[in-house]
Amino acid sequence: MAAEGSNADWMASLSPALCALPLSNLAIPGSHDSFSYWVDEKSPVGPDQVAAVKRLSKISLVRKLMKKWSVTQNLTFKEQLEGGIRYFDLRVSSKPGEAGQEIYFIHGLFGIRVWDGLMEINTFLTQHPKEVVFLDFNHFYAMDNNHHVYLISRIQEVFGSRLCMKECVEHVTLQSIWEKQQQVLIFYHHPLYEGYPFLWPGKTMPAPWANTTNVHKLLQFLETTLGERAKDGTFHVSQAILTPRVKTIARHLIRGLKNTLVHRNLPLILNWVKLQKPGVMGVNIITSDFVELVDFAATVIALNDFLLEENKS
Repeated sequence: MAAEGSNADWMASLSPALCALPLSNLAIPGSHDSFSYWVDEKSPVGPDQVAAVKRLSKISLVRKLMKKWSVTQNLTFKEQLEGGIRYFDLRVSSKPGEAGQEIYFIHGLFGIRVWDGLMEINTFLTQHPKEVVFLDFNHFYAMDNNHHVYLISRIQEVFGSRLCMKECVEHVTLQSIWEKQQQVLIFYHHPLYEGYPFLWPGKTMPAPWANTTNVHKLLQFLETTLGERAKDGTFHVSQAILTPRVKTIARHLIRGLKNTLVHRNLPLILNWVKLQKPGVMGVNIITSDFVELVDFAATVIALNDFLLEENKS
């Protein structure tokens, strides 16, 4: 990635013409399973796993190997934010059997407390008042209504007046957000969003998933789903990620996700990104695994120059 922190204020330094465009038309870098830079191999396996994996995971070696497939990022929230990442893909869970309502990030194994992650993001936003983040809570495990109410109250407690109220997607520009001194859009893929003005419905953040280990199939899928993107009313996530099958994991157990799928295919994925254009039917948010392995964030941010050229002409 470019020099440390060089993308920390990229939104603040966009030209006024771009700040007046809907955020759904800009190119915005995001990370997949954003929180998975730290997972706890000592904790029990998460409720997002199938029964067979839960049984196997009683062996500590299995949990060590699971970690190699559960971790999809190396950078902390702070480091991702400094590198320019502005969209975060979040999966959360309670710990079955634990007293209280505490909620944790989860991807196979448990990560840090959601509260700690949100605090870290909030600290960055305090220091960078013109940067705007998208927090996409899209998978919930082992959570009843009480857990949801607890989590939502924590979100409110951390971000307070920084939370953007839901409105027509096309009305949301950097300019309009700055005027209200807001910085955080929360997407909540659960019916409870209806009761809170600061929770955006999950359907406004579609993120079609290719579910393939084949990079050519992935790129074809990204093209097709971009072509089918709704003209208005939603943001759009292009998940530029490959997903291991059970047999991929079995065959490359020791090597892990990064060495098996990511390293080899990232250059092809990045080439696809470089050919994209943002705009009404163009790319919007693009997510990747291990965002620091290539110049991912800077490449996505640079796509916004196309919009400037269009504006001039």
